[in-house]
Amino acid sequence: MEQIQTVTTATGESVVPGDEGKDKFKKCDQIAFYRRQKQLAGSVRYHALLDTLEVSETHAELQLQHTHTEAHLLLQVCGIKGGAIRVKINELQPIRARYEVPDVLIGEPVTQRLRAEPGGGDAVTLSAEECGFQVRVKGHPFLLEVECEGEVLVSVNAQGRLHFETLQTPPTQGVSSVDSDKVVLHTVDPSHDAVEHLSSKWLQGRIKGSYCICSQGCMFQIRNICMETNSHFILLFQGEDSQGLWKEEFKTFLDVKANGPSSVGLDFSLHGFEHVYGIPEHADTLRLKNTRAGEPYRLYNLDVFAYEIHSRLGLYGTVPLLLGHRLGRTVGIFWLNASETLLDIGNETETESSLQGPPQKKRREVPSTELHWMSESGVIDAFVLLGPSPLDVFKQFASLTGFQALPPLFSLGYHQSRWNYEDEADVLAVDAGFDQRDIPYDVIWLDIEHTDGKRYFTWDSKRFPDPARLQRHLQRWSRRLVVISDPHIKVDPDYPVYRDASEQGCFVRDRAGRVFEGSCWPGPCSYLDFTSPLVRDWYSSQFALNKYKGSTDALFVWNDMNEPSVFDGPEQTMPKDAVHCGGWEHRELHNLYGFYQHWATMEGLIRRSKGTERPFVLTRSFFAGSQRFGAVWTGDNVASWDYLKISIPMLLTLSITGISFCGADVGGFFQDPEPELLVRWYQAGALQPFFRGHSAMQTKRREPWLFGDENTRAISDAIRERYRLLPYWYSLFHRAHCHAEPPIRPLWVEFPGEIQSFEMEDEYMIGNALLACPVTDSGVTEVNVLFPGSGEFWYDIRTFRRFEGGTNTSVPVTLDSVPVFQRGGTIVPRKTKAGRSTACLSSIPFDLTVALDSEGCAEGELYVDDGHSFNYRTKQEFTLRRFTFRNKTLSCSCADEKGQFQCVCSVERVVFLGLEAKPSAVIVQQGSGVHEKKKTFRFEEETSMLTVENLKLKTVHSWELKIK
Repeated sequence: MEQIQTVTTATGESVVPGDEGKDKFKKCDQIAFYRRQKQLAGSVRYHALLDTLEVSETHAELQLQHTHTEAHLLLQVCGIKGGAIRVKINELQPIRARYEVPDVLIGEPVTQRLRAEPGGGDAVTLSAEECGFQVRVKGHPFLLEVECEGEVLVSVNAQGRLHFETLQTPPTQGVSSVDSDKVVLHTVDPSHDAVEHLSSKWLQGRIKGSYCICSQGCMFQIRNICMETNSHFILLFQGEDSQGLWKEEFKTFLDVKANGPSSVGLDFSLHGFEHVYGIPEHADTLRLKNTRAGEPYRLYNLDVFAYEIHSRLGLYGTVPLLLGHRLGRTVGIFWLNASETLLDIGNETETESSLQGPPQKKRREVPSTELHWMSESGVIDAFVLLGPSPLDVFKQFASLTGFQALPPLFSLGYHQSRWNYEDEADVLAVDAGFDQRDIPYDVIWLDIEHTDGKRYFTWDSKRFPDPARLQRHLQRWSRRLVVISDPHIKVDPDYPVYRDASEQGCFVRDRAGRVFEGSCWPGPCSYLDFTSPLVRDWYSSQFALNKYKGSTDALFVWNDMNEPSVFDGPEQTMPKDAVHCGGWEHRELHNLYGFYQHWATMEGLIRRSKGTERPFVLTRSFFAGSQRFGAVWTGDNVASWDYLKISIPMLLTLSITGISFCGADVGGFFQDPEPELLVRWYQAGALQPFFRGHSAMQTKRREPWLFGDENTRAISDAIRERYRLLPYWYSLFHRAHCHAEPPIRPLWVEFPGEIQSFEMEDEYMIGNALLACPVTDSGVTEVNVLFPGSGEFWYDIRTFRRFEGGTNTSVPVTLDSVPVFQRGGTIVPRKTKAGRSTACLSSIPFDLTVALDSEGCAEGELYVDDGHSFNYRTKQEFTLRRFTFRNKTLSCSCADEKGQFQCVCSVERVVFLGLEAKPSAVIVQQGSGVHEKKKTFRFEEETSMLTVENLKLKTVHSWELKIK
């Protein structure tokens, strides 16, 4: 698919003509540090100096020494409470500080003191009793092994791929003195050939044409070898900078590296694991692939319009977290580095020996996955998350980077967006269109054309003469307006935001010290340096109601183009040699840029309400920890069945790496969907955390009622069912906020012992109760559903038909149906009807669906608060109720005594699925008294469904419903 670039015409309209194609983005062989890391993989050896081991209260540390250059690194190992290990490697004495990622971790991890013991032979063992693991460090060559319950789970540097390019002073011409025992430190001008004197011991085994590393960490190619004396050789090295050590060219762009080569690389072996997941963002399968025959997975935030499917090119955001799963164990590797990163994945087979059993069974082959992480700069800072369950790994990661923010309830409703709604009248007409057709929605969005010449924090006075009045109109049904705010600021001395930012020094600079300028929507732009706390504070202040004229507290924000996108930059992003706060080059922190804007925007909205109201901010670019700030979407997709299909593994990957509040543009951003595709996309989107319809200005209008009565009805039903299910969704987000449990999750998370689920990506779980199987193919009349869990029951939420777990079954579908099944043993809360917006739900009663398991039991929970403020946290204004069905009695009880919220909604109806026989009576008992009341009921023998209505049971009170 042809790449698209945008320009602004003389009339100020934004258009997206075709450009030169996908070759604007690099392939891995065009990335200099990747070539160096790969060429030296396994040939650079370090050994651990075990006699340098020191143990403190927080960590153990020892030195690593390069076998040939004798350069020293510092290894630190920390045991982290909760089941994680931190492995950190830096230069022992760098000539200047190397970049270490700030702000992503929510604080210094709580560590345990490690105990050091001899490990037998050339090794030492580090252990912490409470953590249940051991770390064995071997000396020659350096190897680190992580052992749990007597089994080595993870090995570090088993493949010898540790390669750490040390920082250097800028090169000058010259040759240093000779030393017969060591590689001699020298400096050379990369434009000239260089001579270095080395000992014969060092040279042994090296031949002309091979690559080697000098004592400064530079790689050169041996061009000639000649004898000087019996013990010395003179090596003539290739002098020009063909390895991209100090400068690198791509197309017409020159990247000048002020600090020279500074890349880092390290390998991890996951023993017994062949299924690995994570490392968003890529438009690829849920299970990560073996990359040895092709491109590695690239983690470099880029603006990729209409991205190619099944590509390993990095997209808009990055979470450098990989998860490995096998029977009985889940582990994670979190690579905390914000520079450009590549990951090679290889699948191996190892032979495992056993001391028990007959000889032919003492050796068996087990799978292994080899990971080779490579980053352009920074330090090695990796966390091994030990699980053992998937949910344990999620919580271990959240304990490091933060838990998902609890979103305001309105943001879980439906969002209607387009680039662009033309004016106030257009917005009002769309708003009325939803009400006229009784279709609920909560938010309408304005893209860049709402501004004055694409100047953010402004309004086009002709199109939107009174934006505050427009917002007040939307607030009749407590609806909101979202507007876009990108990180580029139009260069215009008469634009107050630009002038103020310029005067305060808020912009990124180029390598010459000038304010960096690049092209984006407004034309020439400067880019805010969000890495600076002062700039973030300044930006947050722009959202104040007295500064952002025309805004109200019903206005929320969308951060786009924040990779950052620079239309005339290398790979359509910011040059790596641009300079940020503190003198750091952009290459060091590129993947953090959008993270910082997202953070600053969130803080601005919180500050606007004086800390009382929860914000909503959507971002395109993200990093580990972005879950603390708001929502993420998958960017500029296309209206095709393939993009609908790939959206599911993309969102599942985001979910298992901490980004729980995620979604894809319903209908596809670019091109026009056929009606069937649009219906199926609405049905799928309603079953995903963030639910927004969005499209480009070149597309036809796409409001839900424009596609004929049948399609409008199917779309409306999907949206209404989403609203009825919001109590369940909101309760799931509470669990994400408190326990790091993703609202949507792959089957293997809920069924970690079922191998057939390990690669499933076209069906998934919503919480632990609902199995979703969106229809993602055209013309489908039935879908094949894997019902996981041998011995489990599954109930179709529409027909109430029961299916057995551990089976594959064809399920019929029509245009207005999408297969969703409730798991036996669960209780799901809903609203009895949808309402016009989420604000209406506060007065609509609940109903409960009780799906019985094979033992005739079920349980579930309901979380309720005011849906918008921080009072749930500051004043304990929430209620958490537990529903349990045991011994034919459904009980409602308090699950958290701290909660003080008085929910006015009652439980109006309860539906039981899977009852064995028609009951003789249904009795309700409320409170601690003995007063009981019989209730009328309806029982359907064909589906074994019991319905009890007109209950009016207070949600915040304890009660029992007994089936006689």
